[in-house]
Amino acid sequence: MKKLQTLFLAWQDIDSRSWFTIGKLTYDGKQYQFVYTQGVKEAENQCQFQPLYSFPDFNKVYTSIHLFPVFANRLMSPSRPDYTNFIQWLNINPTEDDPLEILARSGGERETDSLAVFPCPEPDENGLYQLYFFANGLRHLPKCAIERINNFVPNEKLWLAHEFQNPYDNKALTLNTEDHHIVGYCPRYLRSEIFDLTWNNPSSVTLEVERVNLSPTPLQFRLLCHITAVCKNDFQPFSSSEYQPLTVDNLVNVG
Repeated sequence: MKKLQTLFLAWQDIDSRSWFTIGKLTYDGKQYQFVYTQGVKEAENQCQFQPLYSFPDFNKVYTSIHLFPVFANRLMSPSRPDYTNFIQWLNINPTEDDPLEILARSGGERETDSLAVFPCPEPDENGLYQLYFFANGLRHLPKCAIERINNFVPNEKLWLAHEFQNPYDNKALTLNTEDHHIVGYCPRYLRSEIFDLTWNNPSSVTLEVERVNLSPTPLQFRLLCHITAVCKNDFQPFSSSEYQPLTVDNLVNVG
């Protein structure tokens, strides 16, 4: 039986630049299901978020045997000549290029909208949570930081730091090297989860370089990082209210 796969959908308000978790996509090997999460009400109340065209009702659960267009349109076509390079950037085995795995690694962001996706991790056989993400904000870094990134080796250790004096974002978590270079930022969706873990038990989280994709790879795919977290006391990532479904009934089959 195929293991349930779960992705969250996030939306950014273009005016405030705030991110909200608005939906949850699951796949059981036969059927996809999408439901809005409680975070969408916060987006609606604070930033007048309107339902997506593909999912016009906040209070319904949508099902399909096909991946919904809002997600499928974020995948690169395997027929493109640069598809093989793209899969290598993500550090995914070409024989395991599952659509949801690709979305989980790439983030699925496009210039034409303000949506992104991220995975909900499950503990492995050792009770560890494994997360992969691309470092954010590299376009804002000085040239020396990019040169430092280009010289990384796999499994090189990184550290997280809270950049509370950042005038643009006082909740930012920076990625730092042992020799004190800032080499990017932790994605917003990971902040609260990782911050709580490191605050309570710093040794429970390990951050390493997974892969560096050299130029001409776009900066958004330059530095792939890997977080391993030891979660004790029945810790469940992404379990707060904003990630919980708005409803569990009123099924709508869209194909």
